[in-house]
Amino acid sequence: MRTLVTGGAGFIGSHLVEHLLERGDDVVVLDDMSTGAPRNLIDALVDPHLSVVHGSVLDRDTVSSAVRGVDRVFHLAAAVGVKLIVDRPLASLRVNIHGTENVLDACVEHGASVLVVSTSEIYGKNTADKLDENADRILGSPLLSRWTYAAAKGIDEAFAHGYWLEYGLDVTIVRPFNTVGPRQTGRYGMVVPNLVAQALSGDPLTVYGDGEQTRCFSYVGDVVPALVRLIESDTATGDAFNLGGAEEVSINDLADRVIRVTGSSSSIVHVDYADAYSAGFEDMRRRVPDYSKAASLVGFDPATPLDEIIKRVATEISLRRRRNEVPAYIREAALRGATL
Repeated sequence: MRTLVTGGAGFIGSHLVEHLLERGDDVVVLDDMSTGAPRNLIDALVDPHLSVVHGSVLDRDTVSSAVRGVDRVFHLAAAVGVKLIVDRPLASLRVNIHGTENVLDACVEHGASVLVVSTSEIYGKNTADKLDENADRILGSPLLSRWTYAAAKGIDEAFAHGYWLEYGLDVTIVRPFNTVGPRQTGRYGMVVPNLVAQALSGDPLTVYGDGEQTRCFSYVGDVVPALVRLIESDTATGDAFNLGGAEEVSINDLADRVIRVTGSSSSIVHVDYADAYSAGFEDMRRRVPDYSKAASLVGFDPATPLDEIIKRVATEISLRRRRNEVPAYIREAALRGATL
């Protein structure tokens, strides 16, 4: 297969690229490197079956050129992370809505199938026990930038479904729930890498609110193969699928486990959301996925335990820090050698 991955230099995207190359695909990555990074592809760049296009999904001509000649597209390019969405709501809306429309148009134009990666954020404040794909969306005010990501991704899904209905586009939607693993950065508010990095430094672990909000975390190595199996399933076309972890955990418990797994002596501090983000910031008290549909159709199994996920994230952060001890001019020369 010849495959395009938008956002392929990002966290999930780079793992997907490596998985596709191992399967024997010719892979094209389209990424503007705004939240992705060349270093995420440093190992894959030696593979002659990989090519990288430095460009934005907001550029219709660039997107059309990248899609031309490919069999399928994994669309992951997006503005992600609570902090980024709150700080830059307008730019995030444009990337997440117009970028997706450009990708869908190009797939219709060139006859490529597409998997659109959405988010569990679309469920908003719905705290039901095990959210299935038809669960109601409960969002806050559109005047609160906190909810612009959820709103934009909901529009993305509506676009994708509309293209399937009206144009017959072979499109599948996935909704990841807190996917975690190596290469994920805490820069945009991702909780696990932030807590692990603090623990490894011996700094207090920052928990927002009272810490009793609960989440389910899934390992990127469990999620990525499911993405490929879903785009290859004729039965999945025109439908949406949850991909998430099996264990519900409070953020307080998560912080305790990070300290235990890393052997850190760090303490835990609680910070008001208003101090971390802005006045009136809202969070979800509970978010638990029902992933039975993906399990039944393509055998999705979030088998990696949370403690093991924490351990792998900690190992990668430690290795990254050791690499950063190399003189800057050597690191820069190495990155220049990995020409994009």
